[in-house]
Amino acid sequence: MIEPKTDRKTRKFKDVNHYNLNQKKNDYHLLPFRFHRISSEKEVIVNEVGDFLIVPQGTFSRIVKRELSKENDNELYADLISNFFISEETIPPLIDVLATRYRTKKLFLNHFTGLHIFVISLRCEHTCHYCQVSRVTQNKEKYDMSQQNIDRGIEIMFKSPNPHVTMEFQGGEALLAFDKIQYAVEKAVKIAKEKNKGLTIVICTNLAIVTEEILLYCREHNILISSSLDGPKYIHDSNRHKPHSSSYDLTIKGIELARKILGHDRVSALMTTTKLSLDYPNEIVDEYFNLGFEGIFLRNISPYGFALRTEKSKYDTQKFIDFYKIALDRILEYNFQGHNFVEDLARIFLTKMLTPFNVGYVDLQSPSGLINGVIVFNYDGSVYATDESRMLAEQKDYTFKLGTLEDSYESLFFGAKAQEISEVWANESLAGCSECAFQQYCGADPVHNHATQGDMYGFRPSSDFCEKNMEIIRYLFELMESDVRVKNIFEKWVYNSK
Repeated sequence: MIEPKTDRKTRKFKDVNHYNLNQKKNDYHLLPFRFHRISSEKEVIVNEVGDFLIVPQGTFSRIVKRELSKENDNELYADLISNFFISEETIPPLIDVLATRYRTKKLFLNHFTGLHIFVISLRCEHTCHYCQVSRVTQNKEKYDMSQQNIDRGIEIMFKSPNPHVTMEFQGGEALLAFDKIQYAVEKAVKIAKEKNKGLTIVICTNLAIVTEEILLYCREHNILISSSLDGPKYIHDSNRHKPHSSSYDLTIKGIELARKILGHDRVSALMTTTKLSLDYPNEIVDEYFNLGFEGIFLRNISPYGFALRTEKSKYDTQKFIDFYKIALDRILEYNFQGHNFVEDLARIFLTKMLTPFNVGYVDLQSPSGLINGVIVFNYDGSVYATDESRMLAEQKDYTFKLGTLEDSYESLFFGAKAQEISEVWANESLAGCSECAFQQYCGADPVHNHATQGDMYGFRPSSDFCEKNMEIIRYLFELMESDVRVKNIFEKWVYNSK
């Protein structure tokens, strides 16, 4: 057997002195940080807590090669010291400050699960072509959540150590089982008062069957409404088909009625970007602006369930990125005109980039928001790690099923399945993420990895999750660096939301 030739000089471990650990008096120590090119002239360097500096191309190399000095690079040198990129001592004198900032980034872990999704019914009167679940028709009462499962879901919800929990009703169309919602709300409100625990209640609905009576009940119990609006009528009606009527007309009518009864800020809407949507970024943004919304969340289609079964729904990630940039530019135009109109995905990234805090958005957290931030109780009593996990289960993939409502709280949240998922839910320990400059702004998504690549760990070089997030983050840096007006707008989005 012929052994392959190897260059032993490059393959063996280097001597400790190679890494300049024995510093000269005026040398500096490197602290953990990473870099990414944001343009042909600029690169960004990011430390362990997400603090960043945008610097000329080649600066990262100069820092690592220790070509900087106080005398010749005074301002940059001081910025690197104060922002924990380098240190003149082996252990930085203010390392406790760095530790506090890192701890602040992970504060979302302190209280554990907050969002509890109750899939109150699988029935729906729409036939949306990108629907992510196996919806059933209106007349199948057996697809409503039973009182027993509602009771058990509420019991588990209030075992969460989180001082404030959210109860979110989804479907199907949740309002088709409004009697079940009423039962669950009244029971949960009573228990929340007994336990002195904060409670937020949300109903996700297409608003097609909403009535004044339903909305008056929502007002009485301080319930929020979350609906769907994909853009102008010709887009919304194509995406969200309702037999024998216009889904768009019903949605707009429902939004107007809900705002009238509940108040403008108690009604939100989400859009999904389909293949049709890609050709109308400006029109979709204009629709949200003209309807008086304070912003829009530009969401790509999710790779779950029925959503990607048809060619009508599929598209390349790069096409969404192109769509996103055009839409974001339109949003910035409105802001240049004096309007405060926000893009929510950008705001989430920017909050992580510009503040010491994280955001309670489960798709962009590390450790991942599944289980830590959200849990799903299905109508049939099954319990899933996320709503996306439930969507996979509708296609007979039970990889992320934690158990059933008959199981104990401990086995659901800390059992074998939860432990299996926990091995791959921190991007700090994933190959391709651990060395990424945008690690602190992004998150880990084992469910997405499994759905698109066949395993929870995933492979970053071909991940559409990485492709989308990395380019959007890079673009946000580029915009901030190229136009101070944009930087001011971004800071306003972040700090006004606090």
